[in-house]
Amino acid sequence: MASLPPDGDPFKSKTTQAIPFYNILWAELSGFEITIRYAKPISQNVVRVSNINYPFEKPGQTHAASWIESLLDRAYGASQRKKRIKILINPFGGKGRAHKWYMRDIEPIFAAARCEVDVEKTQYRGHAVEIAENLDADAFDVVAACSGDGLPYEVFNGLGKKKDARRALNKLAVAQLPCGTGNAMSLNLYGTDSPSLAALCVVKGIRTPLDLVSITQGNRRTLSFLSQSIGIVAESDLATEHLRWLGSARFTYGILVRLLRKTVYPCDLALKVEVGTKSEVKEHYRRALKDRSLLELRRESVSSEENEDDQREPGLPSLQFGTINDELPKDWTLRPYNKLGNFYSGNMALMAPDTNFFPATLPNDGCMDLVMVDGDISRMAAIQSILAVETGKFFDMPHVDYQKISGYRIIPRNQKDGYISIDGERMPFEPFQAEVHRGLGTVLSKSGHVYEAPSVVSMNREKL
Repeated sequence: MASLPPDGDPFKSKTTQAIPFYNILWAELSGFEITIRYAKPISQNVVRVSNINYPFEKPGQTHAASWIESLLDRAYGASQRKKRIKILINPFGGKGRAHKWYMRDIEPIFAAARCEVDVEKTQYRGHAVEIAENLDADAFDVVAACSGDGLPYEVFNGLGKKKDARRALNKLAVAQLPCGTGNAMSLNLYGTDSPSLAALCVVKGIRTPLDLVSITQGNRRTLSFLSQSIGIVAESDLATEHLRWLGSARFTYGILVRLLRKTVYPCDLALKVEVGTKSEVKEHYRRALKDRSLLELRRESVSSEENEDDQREPGLPSLQFGTINDELPKDWTLRPYNKLGNFYSGNMALMAPDTNFFPATLPNDGCMDLVMVDGDISRMAAIQSILAVETGKFFDMPHVDYQKISGYRIIPRNQKDGYISIDGERMPFEPFQAEVHRGLGTVLSKSGHVYEAPSVVSMNREKL
């Protein structure tokens, strides 16, 4: 917290005004005044740029310059100042209000923080893939999408198409400025779906390695950053597009209807399990939090590994487990699941506000978190499951299977057509295979190592 005088000489005034260091955007000398720009809260979910000016006498100029530099050091910490940001605006996002929100809530914050921005509107579905693929990775530090989760998905896949994909994914941090219906990326990394608060988080964001998942289906290979699902969750998301006016409530409605119908989605499934029981999952998460002293080392190590791999294999990393068209890896076993109700693999905790399906996820542990629930559970258990997601009790429910995995193959059965969701995007209803690449992507986060969501440890009130 910075204690700043409301007027007069900042080095002599005894009256102060408290502003969190996190909210300070910039400070500079202008003539014989110090100007401080900061993000001032005007409500619980909105900040606006405000200024404070302090006059000082000429002999204090050297002291003032030193004071400003110390202030900015404290205000930015490990975060990069003056980020160079390529901004992509989905003009259809937020019911057509994305550009308005950018101009009102986001642009003033970036300008006050002295960020360099280059703004481009996407013109059609898949346009962000093309923009990212052709982007000069050395010209920017961040690619920020004013949209829902669809544009970040396209950006990751566009960077993945570059000849130097590894380097681009390592160098360019992908960020979301929440202006869509689904804003899971912002909720997880910044703890908010407010455009102005997210803009502040991008300004102050810490570069964080993010696991990405290769999806192979047919002859296609794509990247996933958020989740993959078959069954209730996929259908509840994709089959309720006509209910977008309900907002995030349409998702809950879709799940409830299908749970009460006891809908099942039979499939054959093979898993590469890394952490197999709930107690082990909790211990895995607990160890990750205790190893805070290794976090910087891990971040540097990922960057160093990427730089070495760039020279040997500049494109996307080779697939350790092969593709969906290859033989099943020798240590995998394909098993039938005749009563599967929900197959849900997540790389982030929150899929919507208060919808924490994956409380043990970590940005960079080399694992996807997998939730599976049978489709023939009792209606009472189904209703309790919905309520438990919001109260943080879902993880511990006896009918919820929760594991950490590094790969899987899934083959739908007994359905001519259905829904497969990858990061909220509908994919062909056919077999696919997934494989994690630890720390392949880069994002900006508040903490640099965990998501801004209640964890499996905090929800169980266990002390580290």
